Amino acid sequence: MAGRIPEDFIDDVLSRTDLVELIDSYIHLKRAGKNYTACCPFHQEKTPSFTVSPDKQFYYCFGCGASGNAVGFLMDYTRLGFVEAVELLARNLGLEIPREETPGQAPREDHQPLFNMLEQAATWFEQQLRNPKVKDRPVGYLKKRGLSGQTAKHFRVGYAPPGWDNLLTALGTDDKKRNHLLKTGLLIENDQGRSYDRFRDRVMFPIRDNRGRVIAFGGRVLGDDKPKYLNSPETPVFHKGRELYGLWEARQANSKLARVVIVEGYMDVIALAQYGITYAVATLGTATSQEHVEKLFRHTEELVYCFDGDDAGRRAAWRALENTLPCVKDGRQVKFLLLPEGEDPDTLVRKDGTAYFEGLLNEATPLSEFFFQQLGAEVDTRTLDGRARLASLAKPYLEKLPESVFRELMRQKLGEITQLKDISLDAVPATPVTPPAAPPQDFAAEESARPRPSQRAPFKRVGKTDTKKMEVPLIEKAVRVLLTAPQEAARVNVPDDIRELNLPHISLLIKLLDYLRHKPDTSTAAILGRWQSEDEGHVLFELAAQEFLLPHHDQTPELEDSLRRLRLLKVEQDLDQIIAEGVKDKERFKQLLHLKKELST
Repeated sequence: MAGRIPEDFIDDVLSRTDLVELIDSYIHLKRAGKNYTACCPFHQEKTPSFTVSPDKQFYYCFGCGASGNAVGFLMDYTRLGFVEAVELLARNLGLEIPREETPGQAPREDHQPLFNMLEQAATWFEQQLRNPKVKDRPVGYLKKRGLSGQTAKHFRVGYAPPGWDNLLTALGTDDKKRNHLLKTGLLIENDQGRSYDRFRDRVMFPIRDNRGRVIAFGGRVLGDDKPKYLNSPETPVFHKGRELYGLWEARQANSKLARVVIVEGYMDVIALAQYGITYAVATLGTATSQEHVEKLFRHTEELVYCFDGDDAGRRAAWRALENTLPCVKDGRQVKFLLLPEGEDPDTLVRKDGTAYFEGLLNEATPLSEFFFQQLGAEVDTRTLDGRARLASLAKPYLEKLPESVFRELMRQKLGEITQLKDISLDAVPATPVTPPAAPPQDFAAEESARPRPSQRAPFKRVGKTDTKKMEVPLIEKAVRVLLTAPQEAARVNVPDDIRELNLPHISLLIKLLDYLRHKPDTSTAAILGRWQSEDEGHVLFELAAQEFLLPHHDQTPELEDSLRRLRLLKVEQDLDQIIAEGVKDKERFKQLLHLKKELST
């Protein structure tokens, strides 16, 4: 379906949706005063800290920080995308979704025909495992690997027979369908314009997205031919740097994923599932990326990387550690399990059983220990030079950690090893030397080129000793009040002076005030929906959570006072500038002094 969903329609959907009713249909809510509470569905807890405000149509967990409106809840709980979440809410309300075209922008392509073609291909590959003409070799291979028919059916394992045009003949019955086969990567077109099947004589593994739709395939040869594994190329519906094989199946098998194991191959995922370990996933021919990690942490609080114990496995583990560090927040656990050389999860679980393998997972090495083990193997910490080198090696990695208790503990651990009691990362020069387990070039080349999510600067609270540093909390207060009472805030006059302030997050405040001026009847939920996918959206969600702690009275005076003080800051900035230039404009200087006195009273 072409075109974007109009913002006014999204606002209307949010205003008609009862958030309490929506969330209560997924988890049981209990009345607590004017709000509703429950144990948070996004992390494990015994005492309810998940709170829903029926007035503001907003939820917040005081335990893990999860927050949002109706769209945000569906995205977090059901793993739908933004558009899919809006569409589901609209269907629940019986509303037809309008679409609008952006001027100068081509209509958005409808990818449903591609999903349909991929589903047909998956079904056709499955049928070949029952085709008496071609099934013997692939069925014999799968039996040799210990795969049961039930497990193969669960993961929809199939077979692409030998030959150049089997799939093309079966599904490419007209030009339109052949074009769909090309777009999904199931066909290859050579320089002469001839099309042929990409997958030939391979066991086929369908790759599914978070809605269970087939979006790509992985194919494994039955013998020792190269390449052993062949994956679908990047397509309009498949981006390998974002997807994980087995995640959809793991979510179907577990109501709550207490742990996720990241392994290296499709057969590892399938073998572990057959032995009752239904929480394994695998990347798709790439290194584990930061986007993979964040995606998994939306489903679980513990990750275990399980790799072969050879050099390649160690390099893969280190690369995974590098990309995991920026995602390690308090409450999240990351462990590493390097198997004995020559073993992989597939062979090990078949040989020693489920209990033994889960025992290995339980005893996996925590990230902190693995980190210092790997770096420490390259230096002699018995010498001063070795300890100094360790500090230099560790610095760039520890700086990737977000501000947290875990980061402080890692810094303290480095201090213990280097015998520096109060080590500061700022005082340690970063070494230019390549880390000991640097990944091979092919891993780096294969990783998705998609840009990483931007590092967003949160509001920071500071003391009262430095006037300059009080500016951000002042903006924070204004935004928080605005979110608490948007319709009251819409009536407040906005001084033009503050638009020129050079302060963090001032642009966000201005955007919000302008938004309210054009939509004075808006709600907190609508504001959050408008900023749902913006870089600064997380700031609004964090501040909206403070609504639960604010008294419910007229917030207008507080907002007016915040704006007055921001205007005063602008006057002081202008005065500083004039003084720095030697007070060339004396009349302007006098006007500013008068205005400062007026704003200060």
